[in-house]
Amino acid sequence: MKVSIWRTNLKVLWFGCFLAGMGFSIVMPFMSLYIETLGKFSHQQLSLWSGITFSSTFLVTAIVSPFWGKLADEKGRKLMLLRTSLGMAIVIALMCSVQNVYQLVALRFLQGIFSGFISNATALIATQVPREQSGATLGTLTTGNVTGTLLGPLIGGIVAEVFGYRITFFITGILLFLVFCLCLVYVREDFKPVARSETLSGKAVFGSLKNTRLIIGMFITTMIVQITANSISPILSLYVKQLTGNIGNIAFVSGVIASVPGIATLFAAPRLGALGDQIGNKRVLKAGLILSMLVLFPMAFVANVWQLGILRFLLGLSDAALLPAIQAIVTKNTPHAVAGRIFSYNQSFQAMGNVIGPMIGSVISASFGYSGVFMIVPLFVLLNLFLVSTNTKKI
Repeated sequence: MKVSIWRTNLKVLWFGCFLAGMGFSIVMPFMSLYIETLGKFSHQQLSLWSGITFSSTFLVTAIVSPFWGKLADEKGRKLMLLRTSLGMAIVIALMCSVQNVYQLVALRFLQGIFSGFISNATALIATQVPREQSGATLGTLTTGNVTGTLLGPLIGGIVAEVFGYRITFFITGILLFLVFCLCLVYVREDFKPVARSETLSGKAVFGSLKNTRLIIGMFITTMIVQITANSISPILSLYVKQLTGNIGNIAFVSGVIASVPGIATLFAAPRLGALGDQIGNKRVLKAGLILSMLVLFPMAFVANVWQLGILRFLLGLSDAALLPAIQAIVTKNTPHAVAGRIFSYNQSFQAMGNVIGPMIGSVISASFGYSGVFMIVPLFVLLNLFLVSTNTKKI
C-alpha cells in the first residue's frame, strides 16, 4: 500500500468521522424542544420520549454493528463506508419532515441501522498504515469523531438558532451526502473479497487473536470510557444553569462548556498517539485515565462556570489519550483479516456505553444532586484503570 494512498484516505475519512460524530450529537441542544413541537406532551411524557429518541440510535448500533463488521470483512470497508454515509445522509435529512414523535423515533432507529462509518474508517486505516505509525495515525483519525461529537452541540445550537430546528437536519444530511461523494471518489482500498464459505465464525475470529483477553478487555474499557463521558451529558446544562443562577443565555453557555474538551482533543490526540508509538500505548492510556480522575472529581466543587470550563478543557486532554490508545492497542494485536469485525465489536461496546452512561448519570443526579455525578463517576474510571493494568500486563 503506497504511503500516499493511506494518507489521502486519512484526510477524507477524518472529515467523514467529524461529520458522522457531529451527525449524532448536533441535535442534542434542541432535540427535546423539537419533540415538543411534534405534539402536546406532559413534562413526564416529554422526558420519556426524549430519552427514547436519544438512546434508540445507540441501542440499535450496539446490536447491528457485528453484522456490518462481518460484511466488511467479506466485501470490503469502502463499500461499508458508502453504505453508512449515504444511509445516514438520507435518514437524517428526512428527520426535517417528520410530523409526529413516532416517525422521529423510527428514523432514529434507522440511523442506528446505518451506523458504522467510524468503525469501518478505523478498520480501513488500521489495515493500511504501517503498524509503527498506527498510534499517531489513529489518534489523528479519532480527533475527527471526538471533535465532531463535542462540537456538534455548539454548531447545532447556532444553526438551529439561525435557521430553525428542521433545517438543521437537512443541512446535516447534505454534509453527510458530501462525505459519501468524497468516499466514492477519493477513498481507495486494495481489497480481495472473501467467499462467505471462507468467512470465519465469531468463535474463530477470537481464536485468531494472539491475546483474546487483551482485546475483550479493550472492548470493556471502551464501554466504561463512554459510560463515564456520557453520564455527565444529561446534567451538564442543568449544572451550568445552577452555577450561573439562571442568568444569561444558558443554551449557548452550555454548548460552549460541552464543546470545550473538543478543542483540547483536536490538538492533543495526534501528539499523544505519536507518544504512544514511542513509549507504549498502554502507558498513555493509563495516564489518560489518571488525569480523568484528577479532573472529574474537582468539578463537583467549582464555584462558577469558568472553573468548570477550565476543568472540561483538561478533560479533553484525557479524552485525547483514551480512545486513540485503545484503538492502537487493538490494531497492533489484531490480524488484518478480521479487523472489520473486531472494530465493529468495539463499536457495539462503545454504543452500549452511550446508552448506559446517561441512565447512570440521571440516577446519580436524582439521588445525590448534580455534584454527586462528579464524585461517583471517577470510581468508574478507577475501575477502568484497574482493568487496563490487569489486561495489558503482557504487552
